[in-house]
Amino acid sequence: MKVGRILAGVFVVLVLNSCESWFQDIGLKDIKRVDGPCTITLKDGTVIETPYSLEISIRTEAITYRDEDRKLWTVFREEYESYACQE
Repeated sequence: MKVGRILAGVFVVLVLNSCESWFQDIGLKDIKRVDGPCTITLKDGTVIETPYSLEISIRTEAITYRDEDRKLWTVFREEYESYACQE
């Protein structure tokens, strides 16, 4: 009986993972994660570098990142020009 529950749990996890883009399409998942290291270019020309991943809100396009000290920061769409990551 325990083996059946474990297999059912694994099946549910696999199904949910394969539905990630569908969750984004219907608005249930708002965050896109992009693996780092990354750079963010601000509108004033300043370049922010982070060795960590970015999380980007699909709805607002705000970028959340961690600096070298692992402090959490958010840059809003009107503040940045672009971002790029080495995946």
